[in-house]
Amino acid sequence: MSRRDPHLEHYVAPVDTTSVPVDVVRIDPKPSNLWLDAWRDLRRRPLFWVSTAFVLLVIVVALAPTLFTQVPPNLGCQLANSNGGPESGHPMGFTRQGCDVYSRVIWGTRTSLSVGVLATVISTVLGIIMGALAGFYGGWLDSLLSRVGDIFFTIPYIIAAIVVMSVLPDRNVIVLALAIGGFAWASTARIMRAEVLRVKQSDFVMGAEAVGMSRFRTLLVHVLPNAMAPVIVVATLSLAGSIVAEATLSFLGVGLGSGTMSWGLDIGNAQVTIRTAPMALFWPSLALTLTVLAFVTLGELLRDAVDPKARAQR
Repeated sequence: MSRRDPHLEHYVAPVDTTSVPVDVVRIDPKPSNLWLDAWRDLRRRPLFWVSTAFVLLVIVVALAPTLFTQVPPNLGCQLANSNGGPESGHPMGFTRQGCDVYSRVIWGTRTSLSVGVLATVISTVLGIIMGALAGFYGGWLDSLLSRVGDIFFTIPYIIAAIVVMSVLPDRNVIVLALAIGGFAWASTARIMRAEVLRVKQSDFVMGAEAVGMSRFRTLLVHVLPNAMAPVIVVATLSLAGSIVAEATLSFLGVGLGSGTMSWGLDIGNAQVTIRTAPMALFWPSLALTLTVLAFVTLGELLRDAVDPKARAQR
């Protein structure tokens, strides 16, 4: 019987590492955060670029309408051109009063977008303030602000705006934006309150309070920046709703004054000639539809991009 060498008891044969596959762990040098991940997701989606391009086009038209038409929207209206069809220099025909439809659609972009932006800013700012204070401080303040929000939430802001605009003698862009935005903030406040309740439980918020930072400064510096993502998405969708609200009020005759260029006013004025001159109704309706569709699409894409669960399901 052979005797084992005790010196070879613990001998381990060397392993040829050149023949063993080694898993390489890649470390992404780029930092990752919510907005960076959202941008990486959005830039791969063609629908995002289409909706963004159309939104930018609408903004340019609203800021510089003279780049797209040299025809005054109100001046130069001739009854001889009443309900006239397209012709050279007037590609969309004429209204019942003989005004150029194309010019009115271009200039109406500024009014409709201005009301939508102002109303959205008003409702978003009110919603952020009410929701942030209620969610961060809690207690009796949360109960009070939540009940106020419930009251405004049960009031349809379109009906409230109709009542307000009916009793006010001066109907301009600012007044209409206040009437819409002043009653449309409750949904934003609810979302903001829920986000603040989530964020304020984070370790960095507790750490800020532990080192002596005041509660109000903690709210401004740490809580609000980390709770704004859903609010920005809601604001994009609210902008589309505000544009529709302006057109609805103008169509019902309680919106802007008759001397203002607006898609809603033109739609309301053209409804009486829908059988004889349907294109005067078609073009402002198409502009309104495409603009609202672009903002809604952009808002839904942003909502999916900032939601990690939605990205993981695709």
